[in-house]
Amino acid sequence: MKVFFDTLGCAKNFDDTEIARGVLRENGHEVVKDPEDADVLVVNTCGFIDDAKRESIDEVFKMSEYRSQGKKLIMSGCMAQRYYMTLTKEMPEVDAFVGVNDYEKLPEVLNDLDNGEGERNEQGQVVRVDGVYTDRFEEDESHKALPENPYTANLRIAEGCDQGCTYCIIPKIRGRYRSRTMESILDEAERLADAGCKELVVIAQDTSCYGKDIYGRNALSDLLRKLVKIEGIEWIRIMYCYEDHMDEELMDVMASEPKIVHYIDIPLQHAADRILKRMNRHTTKAEIIEKLSALREKMPDIHIRTTIIVGFPGETEEDFEELLDFVEEQKFARLGAFTYSQEEGTPAANMPDQIDEDIKQDRLDRLMELQMRISNELNTSKIGQTFDVMVDGPDEEEGVYLGRTKYDAPDIDDAVIFTAKGDHEPGEMVKVLIQDAFDYDLSGVEV
Repeated sequence: MKVFFDTLGCAKNFDDTEIARGVLRENGHEVVKDPEDADVLVVNTCGFIDDAKRESIDEVFKMSEYRSQGKKLIMSGCMAQRYYMTLTKEMPEVDAFVGVNDYEKLPEVLNDLDNGEGERNEQGQVVRVDGVYTDRFEEDESHKALPENPYTANLRIAEGCDQGCTYCIIPKIRGRYRSRTMESILDEAERLADAGCKELVVIAQDTSCYGKDIYGRNALSDLLRKLVKIEGIEWIRIMYCYEDHMDEELMDVMASEPKIVHYIDIPLQHAADRILKRMNRHTTKAEIIEKLSALREKMPDIHIRTTIIVGFPGETEEDFEELLDFVEEQKFARLGAFTYSQEEGTPAANMPDQIDEDIKQDRLDRLMELQMRISNELNTSKIGQTFDVMVDGPDEEEGVYLGRTKYDAPDIDDAVIFTAKGDHEPGEMVKVLIQDAFDYDLSGVEV
């Protein structure tokens, strides 16, 4: 059968889709790029916060329009995992539900949809959703398909989370923290390098805890020392690293290994100690500042990305002002923020002093206005400098190319818009002189 994937949400979801694509290809199915060409449509959903859930539902309804052409619709991912008992009753438009740990069952699901056999619920839908996963996921990863041109690729080193943040539902969806073996990760990285990958983006729910469950220690530094030896890889980028597990050894490896870019994503979420405690974050503002200072001392050019939640239950205007002062002082190179979402099943959902939506939105607007100014100042300081830029592709309409410096993660950070001397393919490295700066992008010319 011909299958189309529509993936929403975080990098982990996109990695799951690559696993699913590989499983289907191994079983004789074809993955297509256009829903018009497909027999089956799979929407890989996100269920992290309200906005993501609404987007997922909207996308499922959008894809359901193809059912009039005889196509089948499958809903997979975090939202399917979390809400399938309700969704099976409320969304008869969906023919099957598949959980986050059940992509190996996709061939079986397709077979059941094709021949009308297999176990079904009262609504006639096929449901393959297991409970919270507790085992390693090496077998799933072994099926992972490679993109057509994997010049940049996610490298997932662990699944699940043990942090226990009071606002987060992820542990109940994806289970406890489970590391992949180092051998499995290195095998995948070698395979990616052989296929032309130049940038590895190291991901997990928490990369800084890598190895604690299977090696008895945080082994991210050991893993990085092995990854840098792989020929062909030029950039290694670390995402989702919790500051309370970052040690001096990790910082030293980042500072000393040229392939590890001076960029790190640290989801701090807040700065006021009172709110950090209510969030069950295992740190304080003073400890955060100490860790950020240590990073900058070892790598003065480091670009730190963080994520902030505003409007957490009980957040006062004083708490928020403290957060603004912290962001102003730290001047994060990259910052994303969202309003607190009251997720059922989390401790924070039952906390008193929930914040009104209009107050949350006002605080978000104020925070992002501040960050826009900080970002603009940082970008303006780069005018006149020349950077190595990885080409992401052409903007044919504008007659320019889009790329990124080593300080920018794919899909979420700043772009470099540049005029080129000739034709370039995605993944090529070119030198670009920065001539102008905007709030979140740079522009220049190839030199």
